Amino acid sequence: MSDNGTLVAERVVPAAHRFEVDVELVRKYSVPAPRYTSYPPATQFTEDVSRPRLLENIGRNNETTRPLSLYFHLPFCRSLCWYCGCTTVITTQQEQSAAYLRDLERELDWMRPHLHPQREVVQIHFGGGTPTFLLPDEIRRLGAMIRGRFRIADAVEASVEIDPRVLTREHVAALREAGFNRASVGVQDHNPAVQRAVHRIQPFAETKMAVAWLREAGFESLNVDLIYGLPLQTPETFQRTLEESLWLNPDRFAVFSYAHVPWMKPAQRIFAEDAMPTSQTKLAMLKLTVETLTGAGYGYIGMDHFARPQDELCLAQRARTLQRNFQGYSTCGDADIYSFGMSSISQTPEIYWQNHKELPLYRGALDAGQWPVARGCVLTDDDKLRRETIMRLMCDMGLEFEAMSERLGVDVQKYFARELESLEDLEADGLIERTDAGIAVTDAGRLLIRVIAMRFDAYLAAQKTEKRFSKAI
Repeated sequence: MSDNGTLVAERVVPAAHRFEVDVELVRKYSVPAPRYTSYPPATQFTEDVSRPRLLENIGRNNETTRPLSLYFHLPFCRSLCWYCGCTTVITTQQEQSAAYLRDLERELDWMRPHLHPQREVVQIHFGGGTPTFLLPDEIRRLGAMIRGRFRIADAVEASVEIDPRVLTREHVAALREAGFNRASVGVQDHNPAVQRAVHRIQPFAETKMAVAWLREAGFESLNVDLIYGLPLQTPETFQRTLEESLWLNPDRFAVFSYAHVPWMKPAQRIFAEDAMPTSQTKLAMLKLTVETLTGAGYGYIGMDHFARPQDELCLAQRARTLQRNFQGYSTCGDADIYSFGMSSISQTPEIYWQNHKELPLYRGALDAGQWPVARGCVLTDDDKLRRETIMRLMCDMGLEFEAMSERLGVDVQKYFARELESLEDLEADGLIERTDAGIAVTDAGRLLIRVIAMRFDAYLAAQKTEKRFSKAI
């Protein structure tokens, strides 16, 4: 901040090198692919999974004092952004938030007897929806509910998703009082015409004010979310969005490819076909994004994530300790994720489980004194081997055969002989480099890491991916 209280941009230190994007190569490999925030992907979760078996696994998991990562899904939004792929509840009825807090409290109390009391919480995340749909005092109350039921680490990483359109200074103060120190600011695009086209009017001045409040309150890390591929976007307009976003000087960027899945999200049918960027235009915006952000000094983590060279994500990637889970790239890889709220997904080394996606079903289960789980997955030994292999590919951008064999307890080259043999075309196109010691993902392959990871996915051959996953780019 300057002396007069205005926001001042600071340029980051240039990164080691600027990435260059081969558009034709990206076009060739832009196929539907899982995002691999889990393996098996969530498409493999089933309602037929045994609840007693899930609880048995949770019991074994809580014989340890492994650290915890807590996620709370706060689904409410006052209006629908037409591009949105999240699980939301659209309402202007403020009393919904108080009722939902009571639901969360009941779910927390249902799970509490199953949790080891000495487990320490190292990470908390509020996602949505719009977490600040909650009133400031409700945020304080939820924070108190969490602190009253868990041991919170002194250095807890507590992050929240922010919609500047509904943020107040009092919300920011309440979040800090609840222990939050990181924020992800939803922007998507600064262009007014694009904002009107997607039903999300958010003047740049509003975003600047939100960032100023967060920094003034002492938030340690700020991320900016952008989306390319939205209606009316062009490389020229998106260049301006990138420039204005860089002026905000965030610590991280998440720049997502718009996933057009109208068969899953009917609101997306609103978009007129002639308003959508062509595939060529979308690829041009991808190239612009990667080259602009790396040229401005941000390290390219992979897929759609960028961070300052000294950010924890970049440091963890260089140290090969970076992890990936339902909260994206993370430095808290040894923590089990226990999630609360409708649609939320939890994860331990053995299992995944997901709550009901619809609020009436979620609430109805709690009314009946039941666990609000809707579906889940118990991992096989093969799943665990593939999960770790895909994780290391996604995070380390490569595999070291000797280290992986020691980590997994199998001869990786023998176990994955068929998968490794299938990489020949990726090697020929320069996405990977292979030696006797392992494989390394190139700069070109970093963009297409989902495609590389697909070669190790045992489930894809048995299902059609066109209507189940968004395209890799």
